[in-house]
Amino acid sequence: MTIKNLSGADFESTITDNPIVLIDFWASWCGPCRAFAPVFDRSAQSHPDVVHAKVDTEAEGQLAAALEIQSIPTVMAFRDGVLVYRQPGALPAAALEDLITRVKALDMAEVHAKIAAAKS
Repeated sequence: MTIKNLSGADFESTITDNPIVLIDFWASWCGPCRAFAPVFDRSAQSHPDVVHAKVDTEAEGQLAAALEIQSIPTVMAFRDGVLVYRQPGALPAAALEDLITRVKALDMAEVHAKIAAAKS
């Protein structure tokens, strides 16, 4: 599976139209971002059922600002349109694999119930 480059124009539709989306926020000048890129690429090949996407924070500054990205790389995971993980820092391959396993195993009915409870 290829990695999708996201922009402000297709960010929302990508997270709402796909069951699981992992997003890597990065910049070309960022050493840890460059080190994480091959790990993210291998994950995309191993998990064709998960949309792997990247946001270049230099090219998409408004999107990065709107999402309050303050450190790169930052990884976000969405499941059924809900942000379920957000963490700055490059993940080792094993940690990224564990994240995907945990996101796939989430009980989304429980997640939606917690969101509803927090709003009331």
